Amino acid sequence: MGFASGFRTSVFALAALAAATVTAYADSGSVRFNVVKAGWIIGGSGGSGTLTFHGRSYPLSIGGLSAGLVFGASQTWFSGTVSHIRRPGDIAGVYGAVGVGAALGRGARFITLTNEKGAVLELSGRQVGLMVNADLSGLVISIR
Repeated sequence: MGFASGFRTSVFALAALAAATVTAYADSGSVRFNVVKAGWIIGGSGGSGTLTFHGRSYPLSIGGLSAGLVFGASQTWFSGTVSHIRRPGDIAGVYGAVGVGAALGRGARFITLTNEKGAVLELSGRQVGLMVNADLSGLVISIR
């Protein structure tokens, strides 16, 4: 009886370990998109881009709102990685950020964002335009 009980406990422990390993597995991909942002107190943004995941490309739509001190207009071209995703649809969702920045002419941007599914975007980009902001902003990414 002791051997059977120990064997069962070992099998359950191995099954739990295997399930945790499969559940914890997440992958990453690359993203490129551009965003046009404009505002006066309240701002809006929109754009498009591409997710590359496991050698396939998926078109993205980007939209968002900002509230706080927002003045001006700019366009930013972002590129970077998305991590902690299991499938392409995991990039879709709402990303929130508190931002402070200014751009006059050309500038650089670096940002890390997380959505409700745990996807993490690590982006860098170049910005063109006149923009001053100290705001709360939300960015919505969807797959077209």
